[in-house]
Amino acid sequence: MTLDPKDRAIIEATQAGLPLVLQPYTVVAETLGIAESELLERLENLKKNGVIRRIGAAPNHYRLGMTANGMTVWDVDDSLVDDLGDKIGALPFVTHCYRRPRALPMWPYNLFAMVHGASRDEVHAKRDRVAELLGDACRASDILFSTRILKKTGMRLRGQKG
Repeated sequence: MTLDPKDRAIIEATQAGLPLVLQPYTVVAETLGIAESELLERLENLKKNGVIRRIGAAPNHYRLGMTANGMTVWDVDDSLVDDLGDKIGALPFVTHCYRRPRALPMWPYNLFAMVHGASRDEVHAKRDRVAELLGDACRASDILFSTRILKKTGMRLRGQKG
């Protein structure tokens, strides 16, 4: 899909977050030189067309005290991974859940779920809850704990040059 120049400008103006003011959409619209109603209509159309998934808050889990972060990895039957992934992704403490290809023989895992906690013990307890949900469908698992953040942003469009 090719973005129209106004839609691209809207994405570029909002992709790093909305201004922290009482009426953020008014400020964005004024910055872009369009009516707020047009901005909101275009954002809704971008959501309907799947260009953007959602508009929402992204809390800093470190500042909330969630400093133990573990990517739990699971080896489950490929025929069950989508259904099980939907169930795991619906758990309130799982922030990302996705399927990835295996890299056999060294990496048998095909289901990934990110879990945050205030301690490694809390992450392990949450991992145990996922394991209960998977039951006999799980053949192996592990947790990869974060040790530092190298980059933390979503995908960003860059302004067009020239």
